[in-house]
Amino acid sequence: MPDASQSSSNYGSRPVLTVGGQIQTQLGDRLLGLCVEENVEGLYRAELTFANFDKVADAFGFVYFDRTILDFGKPITIQMGQGVGSATIFSGTITALEGRFPHLRPPEILIKAEDRLQDLRMTRRTRTFENLSDSDLFQQVASQQGLQANVDASGPTYPVLAQVNQSDLAFLRERARAVDAELWVDDSQLNVVSRSKRQANAFTLTYGQGLFEFMCMADLADQSTSFTVSGWDVTGKQPLSYSATSTTLGGELNGDLGGSSVLQQAVGTRDQQVVHQMPFTTQETQALAEAWYRRWARRFVTGTGMADGDGRIQVGTNLTLSGLGPLFEGTFYVTAARHVFDPKTGYRTWFSVERPGIGQSS
Repeated sequence: MPDASQSSSNYGSRPVLTVGGQIQTQLGDRLLGLCVEENVEGLYRAELTFANFDKVADAFGFVYFDRTILDFGKPITIQMGQGVGSATIFSGTITALEGRFPHLRPPEILIKAEDRLQDLRMTRRTRTFENLSDSDLFQQVASQQGLQANVDASGPTYPVLAQVNQSDLAFLRERARAVDAELWVDDSQLNVVSRSKRQANAFTLTYGQGLFEFMCMADLADQSTSFTVSGWDVTGKQPLSYSATSTTLGGELNGDLGGSSVLQQAVGTRDQQVVHQMPFTTQETQALAEAWYRRWARRFVTGTGMADGDGRIQVGTNLTLSGLGPLFEGTFYVTAARHVFDPKTGYRTWFSVERPGIGQSS
């Protein structure tokens, strides 16, 4: 592999940084390192390190400690990549400043930033909600936090939902998992969308051509042939039970061989009982069972890789990987991404993916 520091594309891959609504070219020139991380749980984070000692006015001194450019609460946006790979990879607010005074280098400053979900993370409550759906709940909490809401996830209506000493973020994550939805924020819009309905990038990387390295595993350890949830119908005074099987995945397998099928052939039937949930309606029982099944079935095949820096690799991207052989090549769902930049190696993107099936043998 060629040394990225020798590539002219290294300079074109430097990020465009916008702080407080203004593009800060000087910040980009003084950038020593950058890391942006995102995952399916929401709350994306960024860390950036800058050289912080230079000529200021007529003397040498600290550049950014006056908090004129870098300050708590200032909005920051990061755009990375070139050509079709150019995209905004982070938009959030500065939450931390760190002074660094290394032994053999000039002083530095590191900033940390989080997206708007930080408001939900920092709000802890105990309260109850009555006679509302998860969709209504997401809309209500978003409004309380000053966010617009884009909700496209189905779910039952509950007699009572309780938030007990939880942050708003932890509570909404819990509710999103219960209805098989993913939660994230774009600027001031809270998104809660089922994976099958999430509109995302879709493109191909080939091993040796943009995809530098990749490790992938198909593992039966956490696979099951079904997930069963039991409950109690308060109105009808009778027990409830629903078993979710591979039909729950719908078209997600896309012709691949799913973990349940491989498990059945190799080991036998393995049915799981979800015992710490107590639904009160038929709809809630089914929704929980299907959400549990999908969550574990999708992790039958998992992988991590490193690619040439590409801003399109984000959580929710349908990433087709080729050149990996018939067992593992195909379309994966990106569950986490880490965009990393430094002046020596340039821009690289690390990612995690998952997929509910392996390729069929020819």
